[in-house]
Order: sequence, then C-alpha cells, then structure tokens
Amino acid sequence: MKESVSYNLAEFDIWKRFFFMLVFAAIASLVRLLIWAVTAFQVVFALLTGRANQHILSFGRSLSVYTYHIMLYLTFCTETLPFPFTAWNISADLQLPDE
Repeated sequence: MKESVSYNLAEFDIWKRFFFMLVFAAIASLVRLLIWAVTAFQVVFALLTGRANQHILSFGRSLSVYTYHIMLYLTFCTETLPFPFTAWNISADLQLPDE
C-alpha cells in the first residue's frame, strides 16, 4: 500500500485534475454570484411586469446546468471538463457513469 500511495503522489494526471478542480471551484463561486444576480433581476422584473423574463429564464437554466456540470466534475462523477474546455451546452447531455 505504501508503494501505491507514493506512486499516486507522483502521478501527473492526479495533480492536473486537482489544479482543474481548484479552478472550477473558483469559477463555481463566481457563477453562483451571477445566479443570485439573475434571481434578483427576475424578482424585480416579475414585480414590475407580473411575469418572468423569458430570455433570463433560459440564461438562468443554462447557468444552473453549468453549475451542475462543475459539481459533477468536482465530485469525480465525470471526467468531462466543463466549459471552456468543452462546449457550453454539453452539460445538459452529460452521461454519468454507471454505479
């Protein structure tokens, strides 16, 4: 077991993934702030017009799915890197590994 731990510590792919995980954790924090801004905008828009803004609904859904893709990557549920390393809309079609 000791040999496998030292091998894993020297494995470049693990360190690369760790770096990407840190980057995407920071991106996820920024995206969550943007989701709160979208939420506030929708509340104000709904109070003024009586309905949600359809364009912002689509944008909010897209941000939510992107956040989901980041969380899947951070929890090792997928090896597919989120945007900008893949297409923006790939998150909705992501296939999860079988349990």
